[in-house]
Amino acid sequence: KILVDCGLSQGSKYAENLNYESFGYNPSEVGYLFLTHSHVDHVGRLPKLYKDGFRGKIYATKPTKDLVTVSFPDTRQRMVQDALDNGKEPLFTVEEMEAALSLIEGVDYDIPINLPEGISVIFHDAGHILGSSIVEFKFPAEDGIRQIFFTGDVGNPPTPLLRPTEFVNDADYVVIESAYGDRVHEDRSERKLKLAEIIKKTIGDGGTLMIPSFALERTQELLSELNDMVNGKLIPEVPVFVDSPLAIKLTEVYEKYPKYFNDKSIYKIESGDDIFKFPMLRLTPTSEESKKINDIPQPKIIIAGAGMSNGGRILHHELRYLPDYKSAILFIGYQVRGSLGRRIFDGEKEVNIFGHRVRVNCFVHAIGAYSAHADQPGLLKWVSEAAKGAKLKKVFVVQGEAEAAGTLAKKIKEDIGVDAVLPKSAEEFELR
Repeated sequence: KILVDCGLSQGSKYAENLNYESFGYNPSEVGYLFLTHSHVDHVGRLPKLYKDGFRGKIYATKPTKDLVTVSFPDTRQRMVQDALDNGKEPLFTVEEMEAALSLIEGVDYDIPINLPEGISVIFHDAGHILGSSIVEFKFPAEDGIRQIFFTGDVGNPPTPLLRPTEFVNDADYVVIESAYGDRVHEDRSERKLKLAEIIKKTIGDGGTLMIPSFALERTQELLSELNDMVNGKLIPEVPVFVDSPLAIKLTEVYEKYPKYFNDKSIYKIESGDDIFKFPMLRLTPTSEESKKINDIPQPKIIIAGAGMSNGGRILHHELRYLPDYKSAILFIGYQVRGSLGRRIFDGEKEVNIFGHRVRVNCFVHAIGAYSAHADQPGLLKWVSEAAKGAKLKKVFVVQGEAEAAGTLAKKIKEDIGVDAVLPKSAEEFELR
């Protein structure tokens, strides 16, 4: 038995309660687990899987293994605090976490992994975050070999750092994400210009620009873009704080794997540019250093986690600067329904932070082109390429909110002419 990903549900108390439910299968019977990438909604329940009996092999790309290993202690710390706040037992122990992580074996893209019963597995570059993968399974059927692809999260090229998403073809079955299955992103070519304009306006107003940023990928992309803008004198030099211990550690992992970057980034690095560092950048790993940000006069830029404002140090800065008419908050990532970030993004004028009612008087901006997820056209393009060869029998649409997933499934049927279904939890399908 083979499992692909084992993630946390996020975004609301109902979703988070789902994490405590039993798996819809016996974990002790699973022999292999393949991880598409290191985001917590794809790996966050690994220790619970181990706790409930899993002792098989776990495969992931080498960067994914490192990113998961670095980020999991931080993930557990936040989960423990959430559990205590809600009167629950933590989902797993430190020992269970360490035991689960010890089972991960790092592999490279495009190298076949041979399993029993004639099954082979290959990781393809998903272009979503560092080390992210589309996982291909080839398995024998009565009249030949079948191929099923699990996309994990499909990337949104071109990105400042990573190679484009790899297309595949001759698929018999596809399991595809649908986070942006009902949306079209802004033009990527305009995002750096839009970012520069937001920065210049906030600096001109004498305010603070808050950027809730996911510690993984989004922060590294943002640092790369800011490095280009500072070097090219597109924006004034002001203090820029990365106020996230985890983001700082994950950036060190990025620096370890330049061969996974795109040609442009590799060229910059080989030319001597430290693409994640620039003048006026300040890293604040400790709590004391974080508190001292308040002593630095405006204007300034603060990049802090968490990306959906559902925890982390960004909350302290939002408490201070959301009421400030001169300041601004910029969302550069997906804001799941129910999160504080989504409520601010949707225009709520008063929110609750640490028990305080906080007025939202600052400017609220969003740049959708920073999303690491493909939008609807990108997802449809990937499926249409996978359908080449006229073998594609069925597409399983997963992961998105109901409207996004349903819209994408309908478009796949109408535009590509392939059956697309929305699997229910624990639903089973026989692949022929």
